[in-house]
Amino acid sequence: MEPTLLFTDDDRLKNRPVSKKDIDEKALHALVQSAVNVELFTIPLYMTSLYSLKGMHEINSKGSNFYEGRTWPGMAASAHPKTANENAFNAVFSVFVAEMLHLQIISNIANVVGYEPKFTCEPLQDEKTFAWKCYSPDSSVLPGILDFKDTVKNKNVKVKLGPMDADQCQLFLAIEQTEKDAMKDFEPDRKHIYEEVAPYDNWQEGQPLPPFGSIGNMYKQIWNYLSIRYTDGVTLWDIVFKKGLEKAKEKSTKSGSNELIRTALQREVFNPDRLNPDYATKKPEDWPNDEYPLMPTSIEHTETVKAQYDVLNMINGITDQGEGGGVIEEILLRVSKSRMLQTPLTLKSVKDQFRPSCPVLRNKYPSYNATGGQVDSAKAEARGHFGGMDHFETFKYVQKLVQSGEIETWDQWHAKGNKWTAELLQTAAYNPDLYPKLPKSDEIAQALNNLKLNDAEGKNYELFSRASTGAIAGVTRVLNDYFQNPATAFPYPSMGGSGDRMSICWAIFGKIPNIALGVTPEGAPPIDRKNHIYHACQGLNLDESFREDPASCAQVGMFHTCKGSNECKGEGGCGFVHSAGSGGSGCGGSTAKNPPPFSPPSDNACGALGGCAVPISASQMYPDLPEGTAYEMQMYNFGPAPAYTPEALATFNYAKGDLIYDVAWATYAEVMKKRGVTVGDKPKPSDIRIALPPST
Repeated sequence: MEPTLLFTDDDRLKNRPVSKKDIDEKALHALVQSAVNVELFTIPLYMTSLYSLKGMHEINSKGSNFYEGRTWPGMAASAHPKTANENAFNAVFSVFVAEMLHLQIISNIANVVGYEPKFTCEPLQDEKTFAWKCYSPDSSVLPGILDFKDTVKNKNVKVKLGPMDADQCQLFLAIEQTEKDAMKDFEPDRKHIYEEVAPYDNWQEGQPLPPFGSIGNMYKQIWNYLSIRYTDGVTLWDIVFKKGLEKAKEKSTKSGSNELIRTALQREVFNPDRLNPDYATKKPEDWPNDEYPLMPTSIEHTETVKAQYDVLNMINGITDQGEGGGVIEEILLRVSKSRMLQTPLTLKSVKDQFRPSCPVLRNKYPSYNATGGQVDSAKAEARGHFGGMDHFETFKYVQKLVQSGEIETWDQWHAKGNKWTAELLQTAAYNPDLYPKLPKSDEIAQALNNLKLNDAEGKNYELFSRASTGAIAGVTRVLNDYFQNPATAFPYPSMGGSGDRMSICWAIFGKIPNIALGVTPEGAPPIDRKNHIYHACQGLNLDESFREDPASCAQVGMFHTCKGSNECKGEGGCGFVHSAGSGGSGCGGSTAKNPPPFSPPSDNACGALGGCAVPISASQMYPDLPEGTAYEMQMYNFGPAPAYTPEALATFNYAKGDLIYDVAWATYAEVMKKRGVTVGDKPKPSDIRIALPPST
């Protein structure tokens, strides 16, 4: 029997007045944006506590021994965790990645109902400065969901950023609790606030939605709207899905994409094989790149009925991974029995259906040792091990580790009076003569200490906090376009880069990275790329309208961690090579697909070129290139505002192992020479640049 559209026997849903169609569509759009907000809200929150865990990490990549014997502050996933910190990091890391998956899923659902999801908006962020407004030591509100003051057990929970401690574990458990547990915990005189059931007859566009009480209930209310049938026999799903397809076709045409509707409307970070036109004709094992081979993570069908089942399965996946039981069984109980028998769902536990595939993860995310050789994949082991536990179970596990007293966070380490030493930043294999251009470990230790000791007014802490905000904004700004433009690549390294910025702030100051601060200081002029060309690092200023100290670094508003968030000419940073004429795809290494001449750091002719990670780490070096590839940079001068038209100059030759900043300075000097300006001596690396780890 062919499946048919799902709707319930509830009279409010199956005999809805036709006059409600327009407001119902708007309410559905508000609901999916609320879900986007909730999934996005958890990511900086969990990430801040994740990187509070004290630990070090090596920086290694395939075939490179640049940083052999060196370590940098900040934990990373462990293939074979032994300590409480390592186990806690692996556990929360698995949840952090799953929340990114949930964000992808709900964003795909938003697109399929004809709504463009937003990732830099109220109530989470200030839309101009990207400051996160939703976390505060005084806040008790989980945006759109509930006020913990209305509960009994969780009355004192605060929605704040913090280290991995008992308070944060309680907050995380309160967020991930099941709908049933959440409803049991409300004060009797407050419970009614959270019991309003969709469709919301009194809601008007622009008003807040009724609070849901739990994440699970939020998804139930989304499904209520998706199962509405009007008195004329038309369903809301019919209406919104048709509009979603039309928008997708329009976007495909504008982007020049000839791909199927799935790729125009749906994006896949975790299961990229699903976008293959032949996906439905083969078995899951035929697709080696799908991390969740049994879990739907995007709409796989263009037929109205099958696509609705896709959405139901996707809601099943989110709620089952998060709170364990999910809400899918209650949804199905409200579907008429004749239709329930036709529902092609596999209701299994998170331990199998929604668990990531370890073999796929090991293949996609290899790990390397200090000499560039491949070793057990730490990310795969972390996600594979904890992928069988729902988020509530995972945080219960972490809570026990915290209660054991074995966890140590950076704020605790600093409270004991610890300071950085060379020995903390090196292993037995450390050899300062291996690459003598690199800062020595004692110089890095001194820079780390200086940034805290010389910060009586808190300016350094403020800068690193704003840098953390900017690193996250580098992801969210791209997401605004990623889910609308089939040609936009996902900024993979930006996620790791934002973790680096958070962990270095924790490690230097022993304080929470204050992402409630925007990317630019209060009262500072807003970023104005129409009238200025901003520079990437110390003294590399190509805009003569800026009169600065030659040794000054890039404005904090320019700090970023990936080329995907390098928005304009002159902002290229760490120097991963990309052809001067095109940025290639992704960020994080040299490839044969990018022929020379390459785009120089801080002298790139357009956005997304010249590399990433501003400011430039004093330890950043140029990698090896495929045999036969010329180590050649194309230099540019720039015309006046507002176009800043690039003028190609001569090419510049460099070599493997050259420091990125040295190449940036040399090209800058040549450009200024073309202008008839003599530059002074190259600035010595600032403490900030010495402290920042290199990108990989």
